[in-house]
Order: sequence, then C-alpha cells, then structure tokens
Amino acid sequence: MEWASESGAVRRHRIGGERRDGPAATQQPEREALAQEPLADACGGGARTRKRSGEGGGGGASRGAGTGLSEARAALGLALYLLALRALVQLSLRQLVLRGAAVGQQGEFDAHQARDYLEHITSIGPRITGSPENEILTVHYLLEQIKLIEAQSNSLHKISVDVQRPTGSFSIDFLGGFTSYYDNITNVVVKLEPRAGAQHAVLANCHFDSVANSPGASDDAVSCSVMLEVLRVLSTSSEALSHAVIFLFNGAEENVLQASHGFITQHPWASLVRAFINLEAAGVGGKELVFQTGPENPWLVQAYVSAAKHPFASVVAQEVFQSGIIPSDTDFRIYRDFGNIPGIDLAFIENGYIYHTKYDTADRILTDSIQRAGDNILAVLKYLATSDMLASSSKYQHGNMVFFDVLGLFVIAYPSRVGSIINYMVVMAVVLYLGRKLLHPKYKTATYTKDFFCGLGITLISWFTSLVTVLILAVFISLIGQSLSWYNHFYVSVCLYGTAAVAKIIFIHTLAKRFYYVNASGQYLGEVFFDVSLFVHCGFLTALTYRGLCSAFISAVWVAFPLLTKLCVQKDLKQHGAGGKFIAFYLLGMFIPYLYALYLIWAVFEMFTPILGRSGSEIPPDVVLASILAGCTMILSSYFINFIYLAKSTKRTMLSLTLVCTVTFLLVCSGTFFPYSSNPASPKPKRVFLQHITRTFHDLDGNVVKRDSGVWINGFDYTGMSHITPHISEINDSIRADCEENAPLCGFPWYLPVHFLIRKNWYLPAPEVSPREPAHFRLVSKEQTPWDSIKLTFEATGPSHMSFYVRTHKGATLSQWSLGNGTPVTSKGGDYFVFYSHGLQASTWHFWIEVQVLEEQPEGMVTVAIAAHYFSGEDRSSQLDALREKFPDWTFPSAWVCTYNLFVF
Repeated sequence: MEWASESGAVRRHRIGGERRDGPAATQQPEREALAQEPLADACGGGARTRKRSGEGGGGGASRGAGTGLSEARAALGLALYLLALRALVQLSLRQLVLRGAAVGQQGEFDAHQARDYLEHITSIGPRITGSPENEILTVHYLLEQIKLIEAQSNSLHKISVDVQRPTGSFSIDFLGGFTSYYDNITNVVVKLEPRAGAQHAVLANCHFDSVANSPGASDDAVSCSVMLEVLRVLSTSSEALSHAVIFLFNGAEENVLQASHGFITQHPWASLVRAFINLEAAGVGGKELVFQTGPENPWLVQAYVSAAKHPFASVVAQEVFQSGIIPSDTDFRIYRDFGNIPGIDLAFIENGYIYHTKYDTADRILTDSIQRAGDNILAVLKYLATSDMLASSSKYQHGNMVFFDVLGLFVIAYPSRVGSIINYMVVMAVVLYLGRKLLHPKYKTATYTKDFFCGLGITLISWFTSLVTVLILAVFISLIGQSLSWYNHFYVSVCLYGTAAVAKIIFIHTLAKRFYYVNASGQYLGEVFFDVSLFVHCGFLTALTYRGLCSAFISAVWVAFPLLTKLCVQKDLKQHGAGGKFIAFYLLGMFIPYLYALYLIWAVFEMFTPILGRSGSEIPPDVVLASILAGCTMILSSYFINFIYLAKSTKRTMLSLTLVCTVTFLLVCSGTFFPYSSNPASPKPKRVFLQHITRTFHDLDGNVVKRDSGVWINGFDYTGMSHITPHISEINDSIRADCEENAPLCGFPWYLPVHFLIRKNWYLPAPEVSPREPAHFRLVSKEQTPWDSIKLTFEATGPSHMSFYVRTHKGATLSQWSLGNGTPVTSKGGDYFVFYSHGLQASTWHFWIEVQVLEEQPEGMVTVAIAAHYFSGEDRSSQLDALREKFPDWTFPSAWVCTYNLFVF
C-alpha cells in the first residue's frame, strides 16, 4: 500500500476557478493549511500537503485519485490482519495444558484417574434427584471411592464423611421468581483437615445429579471426578494443611440449587466455611472459565492469580453473567446470598450446543480439559488451605478487582479503585490531545472543529444505519421462517449480518468522502476520523468508569494503545505518507486492543450462540445475533474507518461485501442452510419437551368440570415445530394449545416457570396416563384467623418432582405461607409457582397458605393446581414412546409422563 511520490491534498472533485468564490472555497485553504502546517503543537506532527494546479476539474480529479492507498492492498491487508489475530486466539484456546507440566507424578493431579471416576459415574446413566440412580447408585460409588482414598491418606490428615439429607425451602428471583421446597435430598460431604482439627475451611462444590435423559458428563460429573482426584492428592500429600477443605458432592443442583441451600443453611460444617470454589458447566470441555468472584473480597482473585497453573478468567464474564442476560444460575448464588460467603465460580463453556442433552457424554471431554481443571483446582485449594487470609477473610472483603487473563498465559489483576485512576488518566491524556487541536489559538478559525464534529455525526449515523440494516434483514429472515439458519453454520451469520454491517459503514463514509469532504486531503481526513474514533471510545471509557464497572479496562485499552500508536507513527506519516511502513507500524500498535477484542468476541459467541437455540419462542434469535454482530463490527471498524479516506476508492470492497451478503441472503431465503445437525461428531440438536399429561379441573364444589389427556409439546427455540411438521404430520397448527385463561400458567404442567419465554406449544390428544403411584392432594383444613384472613392447609404426596401453582381471584390477596421465608413470591405474570422435589422415602408434604379476602366472590377466593412429573421409574407411556421415535435424528426430545389437577377454594 503506497502513496504517490508526492504526498499532498487529495481532491476528489476539483472545482473550477470561476466557482471558487463560495463557502467551499473559503474552507479549502483552511483544511489544506491544517494539512500543510506541522501539527507538532497538537499531536506531534502534521501532514505536508501542497495544492495541485490544474486547469480543468476532470484533470484535477484524475491526478488526485492517484495519490490514495491501493484499495485491494488495504482491504486484503486488513482482512489478513484480523484473520491472523483470530488464528492466534484460536491457538491460545486450543492450548489447554501448557506443555512441560508435570503430569501423573507423585503429588500431582492425574487426569487419567479422574477420567476413570467420570466414566464410572456416567455409566450409571441419567441421575435425576429422587431416582435410585442418583440417591443410591451414585452415592454408593462416591462413598466407595472416598473410603479407598481415606485408606491411602497420609497420617498428617484426617478425613470425615457425612451423608446429609436436608429438608428446606427458599425463594429465588431466577426465571421470573418462584419458591423452591425440597425434602430428604442427598449431599455427600467430606472434610479433609489437619489431624488436630481446624476452625476454618474452604469449600469445593460440585453436583452429581443430572437433568432427565442426559448422562451429565460435563454438567457436572466431570467436576465431581476432578474433586475426587483433588481429594486423593491432598490427602496423600506430606504437606500439612492450615485449614480444612470441605468437598461437597451435592445431589440436587439441577432442581434449582436445592442441595447447596440444604448444606449452607443446615449442615454443622457450614459454619467453618470462609470461602468456596464452585465447579460448574455451561458447555462441554475446553477451558474452565472463572466467570464470577466475590462478592468483593479481592484476595480471592489474588489467590487464583497466584496459584492457578492455567488461568482463564475475566471480570467481563462476571459482569455479563451477573447482569442477568444469561438465563442461568449456579450454586454460587446460594453460598453468596444465604451463606454470605465469598467464592470463585468456574465453568466449562465450549460447545454449549449439547449441554443438557443425551450427547453430554464422557468421551467428548478431552483429557487435557480434565488435567487443566484439576491442576487449577488443586493449586487454588492448596493455596487457600494454607493461607493466613482465610482465617480473617472479613478483613479483606472490601473493594472489587479488575482481572483478566492474557491468552491463558497469566492474569492481570488490580483493585478497581486503581483501575478508575488509570482510566481517568487515560481520559485526561485524550482531553489534552484533542483539546489542543480543538482549542489551540492557531486553529480556532480553521475548520478542524467543524470537520471533527461532522465526522462524529457521520460515524454515529453509519453505526446507526448499519444496525438498522442488519435488524431489518434479521426481522425479514425471521418472518419468512428461516430463523436460526446459521445455528449449524456460524459463518452464515457472519456472511449475512457481518458483511451487511461493514458494507453499510463503508457506504456512508464513502458518501461523506465524495459529497461532503469534497476538497479535503485524504491524510487530513484520516486524522480527523482517527480522532473521532478515539473520542467515541473515550466516551465509553468515561461512562463505564463512572458507573463503577470493572469492564471499563477494555475501553482503556482501546484508547491508550491507539493514542500511543498515533503519536509514534505521526512523524512517519508526515514525512512519507501512508506507505507500507506506516501501515505496518499502525497495525502493530493496534495489536493488543484488536487481539483482546477478538478474544472476548470469541467468548461472547461461544456462550450466546448455543443459548439462542434454547431461548424460547419469544426472543427472535436472528435479531439478537444480528445486533451482537453489528456491535462487534462497529468496534472492530472504529480505528480502520480512516483507511476509507486514505484509500483511492472503496467501490470494489463495497461491491464484494454486497455480493457476499446478497448471495448468502438468497441462500438463506431458499432454505439452503438447515439449522440443526445430527452429525455424531458435532451434534447441534433441536430441543423439544414432550409431556404425556392427564388434566383434571374441579369447581368450587369439588366436582370435575373438565378432564382431558394429550401429549403437550414445547419447542425450545424460535422455530417452534416448523421443521418437525414435515416429519410428523400430526404435529401442526391444528393442535396448537389453547390457554385456559382462568387457570394459573394457562392450565398446563410447567416444570419450571418459563411460560413467559415459550408461548407456542401444541397439545396432541392421547389416552389417559395411569401412574403406578398417582399424586394425592387434598385440603386438610380451612380456618379463619384472628386477623381476618383464611388459612388453607394442604397435604400432598407424589413423585420426586411436583409443581404447585396458585392464582388469587379478584378481591383476594396471598398474604403469607409456610414456604420460603414466609412471604409469597409471584412469578412473572402474577401467578405463584412452587417447585417441589424429594429424595427417597420422603414424608407427606404439608404446607399452608393464607388468603386475605377483601370482598367475597361467588367463584371462590383462590385457584390452586398441582402437577406431578414422573421422570424416572417405570411410569412410561407407549404412545409417548411411539411419538418420540418419529422425531428425526437432529432433535433431542426429552419426554416424561405427568398429571395436572386444578382446584378452586
């Protein structure tokens, strides 16, 4: 990429001498003066330009065009630059374990032993809370292995084992808010401590239960396998511990965090815990990401930084997760909210497409993934168990930390208050840099200020129109039924939405260059738009820092390094123009911000793309993905916009991008790309829930007013059943489920309160179900309280999983109940939702609600319903099994039998 031999003012359109008396002619000398004058006073140098003489406008235009960058070289160079950075990111992500580390040696974590534990646990099959597989077989295997480990342990250590079976209740604002009740669930707790005992402990937590129909290898059997091996290594070590390490193998996390609540609120060892590490999964294998720490307690971050052998952590992930935009939660919340204990939350995040499906098997988890997780957990636990800070952790709890890893090699961490100082120092540097240009007396009469703010407006317009363009495309794609076409081919989304966003940005700036900045030097405009991008990023930095977000460090990187780069290359640009040397140094200076941006962008898409395939029928995934891609395009293009003004032309680039976008759009519209994959090597299945239900509705007198049965079908993505109908003709719009307006949650047996995310469902008529142990629900008593409310006491028995729903009638309110903390919590939509589960041999569930009646209603004061879900055992349905067999290979139908009974009181 080279300039012409003489660097000078680039004139896209020459204006004849007889027309130079207007405003454009007045501004021209000022712009060229800025380009001619050395801007050393403002930014360390300026571009030398001289006016080109020419008789005719056409000749001048021709000569001016020859002074720009080569479009082909510029476009190819930028593309290769970004691809090279992306390859470097990918190389870093693939390097799971640093070579040369001692593996399998005495005192070191052995991934092969952990894999043996993993394969034994997953061979049991799905481990649903309340099932014999979870409550007996898995618990027996864990106790057996713990006993073998105890027999091998060093005499310096003492191992205590307890099997806890807690009962309790709590409310949580997850999924719109609901209340959870558990009875006789199972925890296996192991305490490793010095022979003389310990007064303080660090907790390591995993869960051995799984969702229905999934072997749960990554979620979360591999974490329990890692913990078993860490227990073995620590117990055989000849190094004495200062504090205890408690290993909690909890058996009811998939029941929305119940077992961890049972431990932290009821177990006697819970009072010893001063910090915890929670091991989770949102994907299968890869690197385990530290995505939550604290609250506050920066010493925990420092412990991870000091001890972890293969760090992978980001405060960005923490702030994104805690914002609530990811529909997920972990036991971290329970220990934080109910135990007031600080901790570290880790999770595998790669390949979330098969999370919570039958494909989550042990063979898909690389041994290196297990090794790196084990090395990190072992090192951090050992560090905390010998740390002086653990005993007095409350002294170090104040303040947050900015932390992020650098390509998995090491972690940079510093207090947020230090981060704020650094951020504001960077802001001040930009204020000085731009302020001297905007306010220096020498340039007050020049057009720089006007061009700068016009450039800011043009940049914002280009971003806005880029976003609008991709959103229009996304909405159109959704309306024609081709949503998620990119789900199995992610490059499709880049070719469709990414190229459209880039093309629109280039188009807007090309128009500005051609029709507004008619006579300005390309070099001058390149500087103006660099300053505009710097100003925008500085604005983001100021806003994020003011709001106290630790993620502001990203904006600091995107301001500091480009500013330093600009100051360093300014002299070369002034002397030689935008030649190859300038371009090389410019891109080299942008290396760190662009590399880290691509690193974060990978994590964003690795996390969000699979989630968009299971986010329900109400959130258009194409709109979300298009918005994310547009945002990424704006960030990545910001410091490359100046190349549009330095280049001779952008016609070929814009034409190529438009062609790619158009071809991809036509292919998507034609249905060429199928969103799901049944490839055994890399499945990306469509998730469907099938419930064979029998519903019974009672009136105020207890009479049955309605009874029906059918298979209730819910697709967990935006496409509904549109891809399945051609394979199963009986599932079509003629059997769309109707909402029972007078019943809570539309009269259907929701397992969790996700009804506001999934409003498209189907109800296929089928014979009644006949569970071997049907659920029983009855009103035990109805009494008037001294404070003029009605207390209704109920009892219920049934399978391990039940859901209880309440809707108050007009003139009545639910004032209190015996669940949670006593204050009723409504779900999104206004109804009350109670999630119930039990282990083996649970007692009858007794509870009461209190209804405050303001005015009597002939139809009663409250409607309640109870749904019984039969996930395990012999309660099967031949009709359900036959329907499930019809589903194509690229689906994952999770099916079970349930009953639903509604009553009015």
